[in-house]
Amino acid sequence: MYDTHTISFPGLGIPEFTVNETAFTVFGMQIKWYGVILTVGILSALFLFFYNARKREGLPEDHLYNVALFTVPIAIIGARAVYVATRWDIYRGDFLKMLNIREGGLAIYGGIIFGALTVLVYSKVCKLSFLKIADAVAPAVMLGQAIGRWGNFCNGEAFGSSAHVETLFCRMIVDGRATHPTFLYESLWNAVGLVLLLFVFYRRKKFDGEIFFLYIGWYGFGRTFIELLRTDSLYLFGNVKFSVVVGICSVILSVVGMLVLSRREKRLRAEPTYTAKFRAASVEAVPDEQLAEEVAAEDAENAENAENAENAEESAEEKSAAEAAAEPTEEPTEESPSDETPPQE
Repeated sequence: MYDTHTISFPGLGIPEFTVNETAFTVFGMQIKWYGVILTVGILSALFLFFYNARKREGLPEDHLYNVALFTVPIAIIGARAVYVATRWDIYRGDFLKMLNIREGGLAIYGGIIFGALTVLVYSKVCKLSFLKIADAVAPAVMLGQAIGRWGNFCNGEAFGSSAHVETLFCRMIVDGRATHPTFLYESLWNAVGLVLLLFVFYRRKKFDGEIFFLYIGWYGFGRTFIELLRTDSLYLFGNVKFSVVVGICSVILSVVGMLVLSRREKRLRAEPTYTAKFRAASVEAVPDEQLAEEVAAEDAENAENAENAENAEESAEEKSAAEAAAEPTEEPTEESPSDETPPQE
């Protein structure tokens, strides 16, 4: 007998239906919808990361696969580790239970933190730009989160409660209980953030790290308020919710990071060597073909002007040499002998 949940959205006109947690079985082993959807989210995130890293950031392709191979498993381990740490009263003394991830229990913030640390270490060892990789990863993680939250829907979890929730038009009835569909709130919040990052901010990116810190701030801000509604939160101590604290810290980190990087970019723009470096980077990494063509045309024009100036200088030198050759030269005249005779001895 599989675990099932009856769900409805009466305010949206969606009648009651049944959701089975199990998608299918393989040799008697139940494969949960949560795992299937999470896998789809991870694969989708990887495809978007590869695209951003190659087309937008110009990162070496070989390193991208290494980043993925290291980051994905370590992020999953981190998500599980944080979940276990915040439910230590349940897992204390039972190591096998800690490892049994099939029972569920992942903390997304743990995955983000451990994944970011993995990318940081890899970028330092391989002498790559951490901020460039982080910019490519951020929208990908947001896509994975938007998809992955629907695994919570299939599990009939990640919902919330508040006063008068029974009267909300968007209320979700789970097994006869009126709740906030917080999984849906977060999924939509991430979807909106993803669109803004890809189609607004990425196209106007001014410095490396901008997309990463915008993601941190956007997700942290939304998650803080959504978490206040949830009834199945992870707690640090007492009634202090783990994700609320981390969400507030994320917003602060985002603001500080944006200010620091913005000021650094202004200082770099003031340096004489910045323009040439910026043009080279733009032609290589900027996805906007029109901008790349304009920069290339400007560089070609500058090269042509330099060549013309060099030709003009050579012509001037040749003209000067010709004029010098054409001037008559005065023959030296022999001096007439002096009338004075030398004294004789």
